[in-house]
Amino acid sequence: MAQALVFPGQGSQAVGMGKELADAFTVAKEVFLEVDDALSEHLSKKMFEGPAEDLLLTENAQPALMAVSMAVVRILQQEGKISLSKTFKYAAGHSLGEYSALCAAGAFDITMTAKLLRTRGKAMQQAVPVGKGGMAALIGADLEQAKAIAEEAAQGDVCVAANDNAPGQVVLSGTMAAIDRAVEIAAKKEIKRAVKLAVSAPFHSPLMKPAADVMAQALAEVEIKEPRFPVIANVTARPVTDPAEIRKLLVEQVTGSVRWRESVLFAVENGVDTLAEAGSGKVLTGMAKRIHPELKGIALNTPRDIEDFLKTL
Repeated sequence: MAQALVFPGQGSQAVGMGKELADAFTVAKEVFLEVDDALSEHLSKKMFEGPAEDLLLTENAQPALMAVSMAVVRILQQEGKISLSKTFKYAAGHSLGEYSALCAAGAFDITMTAKLLRTRGKAMQQAVPVGKGGMAALIGADLEQAKAIAEEAAQGDVCVAANDNAPGQVVLSGTMAAIDRAVEIAAKKEIKRAVKLAVSAPFHSPLMKPAADVMAQALAEVEIKEPRFPVIANVTARPVTDPAEIRKLLVEQVTGSVRWRESVLFAVENGVDTLAEAGSGKVLTGMAKRIHPELKGIALNTPRDIEDFLKTL
């Protein structure tokens, strides 16, 4: 059996993220300094000390989450002396986490990834005026139910299934009016719970087209190397290694659905029995068994987590 290395997306950020790693490992501190230099600001100070409202900003949260993920990766490589391509069959990441996965696999370096995510975060924030779009999680709905609710709620507005996270957890995205209608429709259809999310924009919906255009231009200007091991893309739920295809799919990802459940099932169907989640939080670890009962999830976000994991190899 095999392992996959997975990376969290937005929502996993928290004040204090990465500080324990920086205190314990010089190589982690170097990653945070590299990201600070790339962005010409002390993002690591916001990560370690807050304020929380600054860290929550999409343009900060995205490179910050990548920084913690890459700190874990560097610790595994330099302190643990492991080869990622020999240890992990696949990499995958949730939304912005796909950039972390590509960075870990060598398609981008850390400096370029930080700059791309800062651009992506700003573009996604600016694509739709605050308050005009939103997202809602449907708890207890499968993908087909969620799509039906989205279609009924649209009524000429935009409303789509944005994240297929796990069985019984699908996130809708669209105009605020449509999201409000979707919450009401879900209640009438006796969906277990429909919760509007505290997000600032309707991510992974057609409303993000202006951000996709920005990323098309940004990605056209950078070199993408062939990953050292396959990265499962969000929008296809299949591995991708061709740089031109990676560029195309990263643009599509801005408006496309995050097919996380299918991505994980693909990995399981191809021999993966363990997901190692590198970075802040434990969101993907928590979803592992819900996606497949025999799948194990391991969160790697503290020095102890990493040390315990390395002992298993």
